[in-house]
Amino acid sequence: MRSSSATKTSHEWRDERPLTKLPSATVRVPLENRAYDIEIAAGALETAAGRVLQVIEPSRVVVITDSTVGDLYGDPIREGFIQAGHDAVLLRVPAGEASKSVDQAQQLWQQVLASGADRKSVIVALGGGVVGDLAGFVAASFARGIAFVQLPTTLLAQVDSSVGGKVGINLPAAKNMVGAFWQPRLVLIDTLALKTLSDREYRAGLAEVVKYGVILDADFFAMLESHVQAILARDPIVLRDLVARCCQLKTDIVVEDEFETSGRRAVLNYGHTFGHALEAITGYGQLLHGEAVAIGMLCASRLANLLDMIPAGLTERQENLLQSLGLPTKLPDVDDDELVTAMQHDKKTEQGRLHFILPTELGQVILVADVRPSDVISALRG
Repeated sequence: MRSSSATKTSHEWRDERPLTKLPSATVRVPLENRAYDIEIAAGALETAAGRVLQVIEPSRVVVITDSTVGDLYGDPIREGFIQAGHDAVLLRVPAGEASKSVDQAQQLWQQVLASGADRKSVIVALGGGVVGDLAGFVAASFARGIAFVQLPTTLLAQVDSSVGGKVGINLPAAKNMVGAFWQPRLVLIDTLALKTLSDREYRAGLAEVVKYGVILDADFFAMLESHVQAILARDPIVLRDLVARCCQLKTDIVVEDEFETSGRRAVLNYGHTFGHALEAITGYGQLLHGEAVAIGMLCASRLANLLDMIPAGLTERQENLLQSLGLPTKLPDVDDDELVTAMQHDKKTEQGRLHFILPTELGQVILVADVRPSDVISALRG
């Protein structure tokens, strides 16, 4: 299930090794009247207010961030809008997955209303995937939808969650179960922001990077294998090109299936059925999202091997790369039956029947329907 545009770009990437500067640091998301740019540059946050105001002329600016990112970038971003002559307010939520909740969304709706925001206002999401999903959902639902901009500051958000317009919050029993499709007007990615991440947060984002290689681009996967040390060292050239490649791969899929009607976009959920269930039953805190996805990808790959879809060597290759990037690969101490029950709340499940995105070869995956729970349990621990 590899798109022609993704295949073409993967050959260009391969021919450019060792890594060199890409022709452009901008990825266009061509969605007709919802089209927007993803702009990738070191130092992009320094000029974020001016760039946003070139795209949108808002009545008011509401910057939503979390307690960690807000201390680093919140005031400078807000001041940038004020210096440009626009009213701006900064709202903070507690850092962590627990903030993607109904209660937190309700608090933000009230705070956005109290700020004087109206239908011509803009919400600026400043932070990682939690902030982007939550702020985007608030933007999609406040006044029946207002403009929003993504300023992702974590690797996971830069390569995945900030692109494509899926926003939402969690229910206690199911991740991302309440949400909307609401495209940003602009995504500004500052690769320098990755220097502030802890090693754990940074490595968690690498799980989504590996995912793109498995599902869409075998050449990209091989590049990751051969540049592990540069990736871990956060080499700026490698990061710029790595982020741009992931954004382009996701854009290709989103353009084909923006609203998940054809099933094409489902390939992006490789490892996520297992991963989301792990997050839910461990209380949205024990595992970071990327860590759960890393474990989930290996569970999915073992399931594909059990179903005679791939050789065991493909799972071993994924495990070796994930381990070399410092990601967890072993299932934590959880109840297998509870995990399967949680998977039955996944959005791909139909009438209790489990569906999974599984690989058929490196760079290609398919949706496999009605998988037996006994096979899922067999695949959990190898």
